[in-house]
Amino acid sequence: MIYLDNAATSWPKPDCVVEAMTWYMRDVGASPGRSGHRLANEAERIRLDARETLAKLFGVADPMRVVFTLNGTTALNLVIRGLLPPDSHALTTGMEHNAVMRPLHALAQHGVDFSVVPCGPDGTLTPAALDEHIRPETRLIAVNHASNVCGTVLPIRELGAIARRRGVPLLVDATQSGGCWPIDLMADNIDLLAFTGHKALLGPTGTGGLVIHPDFDIARLPPLICGGTGSRSEAEIQPDFLPDVYESGTANIVGLAGLAAGVRYVLERGVDEIRAHEAGLTRRLIDGLRSIPTVRVSGTQDAERQTAVVSFTAAGHSPARLAQGLDERFGVMCRPGLHCAPRAHRTLGTLPDGTVRFAPGLSITEAQIDQAVAAVATLVEGK
Repeated sequence: MIYLDNAATSWPKPDCVVEAMTWYMRDVGASPGRSGHRLANEAERIRLDARETLAKLFGVADPMRVVFTLNGTTALNLVIRGLLPPDSHALTTGMEHNAVMRPLHALAQHGVDFSVVPCGPDGTLTPAALDEHIRPETRLIAVNHASNVCGTVLPIRELGAIARRRGVPLLVDATQSGGCWPIDLMADNIDLLAFTGHKALLGPTGTGGLVIHPDFDIARLPPLICGGTGSRSEAEIQPDFLPDVYESGTANIVGLAGLAAGVRYVLERGVDEIRAHEAGLTRRLIDGLRSIPTVRVSGTQDAERQTAVVSFTAAGHSPARLAQGLDERFGVMCRPGLHCAPRAHRTLGTLPDGTVRFAPGLSITEAQIDQAVAAVATLVEGK
């Protein structure tokens, strides 16, 4: 088996992730903030450990500005729905996932306007193009850091500088880049960073969150969900302080135990080392696919300008049938179709059928990349 679907969910997870989750289920089991006994206190320590590891990864001094949600999509909805009242305006790009586009379309039915800044046919965006679309009524700029379709990385630091100069909060969807591409919330001028735990952070599904810049006033952002937090239980109104204001309900502590272990693994190995490994695989994959005459690779086709996400089409072959053949005949696991990002496929010119997406991860070797490319060649050449 060759697992090339890490852009959907990373696998296999490091042993330390499985061990941390098993330890919590076997030896802790309690909920944080809901009791005063030692097991509840240990559960709270696990949650704090997860905050601290993520704060270190993303360059934030105060771990309380790391807020946990169900996943990256929930974090994106928290910001988009919270910062855009009727008659306001938002900016996004032509490479966004439906986790951004669908909330914007939903709000458009209630008087919110939004503009989509066009990207190049390789998914790239110039900062000047974003600047030109900002209006006096613009209340949010929402952009992905790295495309989940073709891996193209946007110039976040430059976009953030423009947003800061214009006084508009920048929301970055880092679900594809967190853990495999260097991110520094402060240096990159990011106001709000949405992340997910189950991809390059190597954690389990059902984990994710929002990292909030120290200068961002949370009074501007109402909670998406209200309820019990274990704090100020005498009050029937939602707490107004971090992180409790955004963390109602029983936390997914078993998930956060695994997420903390995954992030520690990333920190110990080093994001730069991970990036170098995946860039090498990406370069080899792009070169191999481009050597097949009927194959077209989407995006920049430059391993230095994208994450380890490579999409391609083959003349005369539907992506769905090609992916099925790769799985059934060669044990190559990948994802075909539109990848929940039709706007990105429109930009890349791959509508309506989409592409086949290969997304290698840390456990993939160069030999496996060569095997996957050979499998594609065999299928498209009719052998």
